[in-house]
Amino acid sequence: MTNSIPRTWLAVFAVASLTGGLALASAPASAAPPTLTNLAHLDFLLDTAEPGEVDGHTTYNLASEPELTMPWTYADARAGGTFERVGGGPLDPATGYWGQGAYNSDDITRTAVVYIRDWQQTGSVESRKKAYQLLRSTAYFQTTTGENAGNVVLWMQPDGTFNPSPEPVELPDPSDSGESYWLARTLWALGEGYAAFQNDDPDFAAFLQDRLQLSVGALERQTLDKYGEYDIADGVKVPAWLIVDGADASAEAVLGLSAYSEAAPDDESARTALAQLAEGIAEMGAGDTRSWPYGAILPWAQSRSMWHAWASQMPAALAEASTVLDDDSLLKPAIADSVGFTTTLLTAGGPDNGWFPAPVDRVQIAYGADSRLQSLLAVGDAADRPGLRDLAGIMGAWYFGMNNAGEPVYDPETGVTYDGVQADGSINRNSGAESTIHGQLSMIALDANPDVAERAQAAADVSSIDGLTLIEAETSTATTGAVITPDSAWTGESLFGGGKYLELTRGEKASFALTPSVVARTIEPVAFQEERGSAKSQWKAGRHTIGVLTHSVGKQGITAVPGALLPQTLEKTVDGSGLEVSVTSLKGTVQLDSVIVRPVVSRLVVSGADASTELVHATDGNQKTTVGDAGQSATLRSYDRSGRLVYEREITGTVTIRLAAGGFATVTR
Repeated sequence: MTNSIPRTWLAVFAVASLTGGLALASAPASAAPPTLTNLAHLDFLLDTAEPGEVDGHTTYNLASEPELTMPWTYADARAGGTFERVGGGPLDPATGYWGQGAYNSDDITRTAVVYIRDWQQTGSVESRKKAYQLLRSTAYFQTTTGENAGNVVLWMQPDGTFNPSPEPVELPDPSDSGESYWLARTLWALGEGYAAFQNDDPDFAAFLQDRLQLSVGALERQTLDKYGEYDIADGVKVPAWLIVDGADASAEAVLGLSAYSEAAPDDESARTALAQLAEGIAEMGAGDTRSWPYGAILPWAQSRSMWHAWASQMPAALAEASTVLDDDSLLKPAIADSVGFTTTLLTAGGPDNGWFPAPVDRVQIAYGADSRLQSLLAVGDAADRPGLRDLAGIMGAWYFGMNNAGEPVYDPETGVTYDGVQADGSINRNSGAESTIHGQLSMIALDANPDVAERAQAAADVSSIDGLTLIEAETSTATTGAVITPDSAWTGESLFGGGKYLELTRGEKASFALTPSVVARTIEPVAFQEERGSAKSQWKAGRHTIGVLTHSVGKQGITAVPGALLPQTLEKTVDGSGLEVSVTSLKGTVQLDSVIVRPVVSRLVVSGADASTELVHATDGNQKTTVGDAGQSATLRSYDRSGRLVYEREITGTVTIRLAAGGFATVTR
């Protein structure tokens, strides 16, 4: 589970499982299923508790059905392919309680979505039963009375006792005292649950509707009461009405509100909440293919310097909302994110945990891969951009080997999704609730799109990659400046890569070596921009000036510190023969964190025994490039910056094409 702890913690540390607890064997491996979806491991994580009715907490038919069904938070790998179900935080052997708890509403809600979607897609009676039980549990965590009505408690102990103030401390504290990720995810589950049970069980659906409306009321009084207001984040205007200032959290609420509003179009309050949250998410789109964040929808209004893969379902949410609300304007930022940023992400190595703003947290987890996959499929469908399905096939391949480990992280025979791939290529072979949930959501989506699933499995080995790379400033080949180690690498809104930066005062210099390349490259220094700063730097490739930068941002506003760590794109590119760039401080003190280097044509080739997919993406201007494989017949499709097909043709061998500025092309065989 993630996102139930402060963003600052998540920005610095990769997701890790905890140890200790009740040892239980994992579910036995089943025969290879006819589809990719296999709920066996998620079933194994499920357990029950009988908490009883407590003040402000009850659920549907609690008297006659006293047991609640919930997934354990973590599952640590043990010998022989077994797993141990584990809670969050340290275990107190005397009480059997965990520092956080055994179960949490973040995972309960998302597990409900898994079983809802599987039931709706396959007609599974078992999935329908589990969806029903998990939605009952979701409702139990919701506070029904008092000033916090509609908000949600996060943690529960194994015996059914709530832990509203866990260790480490969650925000808000107590966990039902304000808006939260878990409130957003409760809306996700209740919305999809209502739509699924509306005709199947009208009485239960009416209960879910009441509970959804209760949470919409909480949104109205503590989030959407600021609709139409704006804050400032380092000089940029940002919407003030996102859940926990997050486009990421708000997106998961929008997924549920979209499903609900389609099923209950006359509920004006819910529809208004949907429209307002979607509008706020759309306003977080930023940059273009030449400048940070390359068209991405940023997840947090309090930082211009952060993007993370986990919970990055903003494009998917906008796609769903655009369809329900019949509002095509919501698709523009979703398309920019999918076409401009996701191609950049794929050719840089895949769904990294965090770019802060440089790609410094290169751990990759299922939550991030699934968020990107769901968004590509949803935007491709809503915007009629079938080329995004080619990108989805590449993103889906992450589960089958297109990752730093070069190994599958999902096993369709057991339903196990590992907890992630470290930057060094090692695999975290634990398999907790969050990874299992999002692995199964991806498999359900792939089963619904068999052509994408086929590509994801057939071409999952990285044959070649040439995309965004990073040079840490402290690794300069020569400098007259000083390497500084701040007290904390985390600024409150961004992260100094390697925990250091290079400080250059007026007249001081540094040089950086570039890797030889066959294409020109864009250079993007990442430096701390002071509020209304005046520091200047001059950049050269050899003797030629390629840019002069002023390192400055506007008013701090709601961000953690004045100033921001941001990339700035130099005016001129460096050709492939340029092997060094240099910087001189012209004025003031330049705090240089790193240098981002991007080829003007990024490329990724993934392959398998009988298939391959080549992706090329133009980051700067119209570009000529060569694609294809000698002696191989393939299908070439070229797309513009909006993802529209420019042309499609069959090719044999290698051919030279011209990519539209910001566009991409795929070659598949």
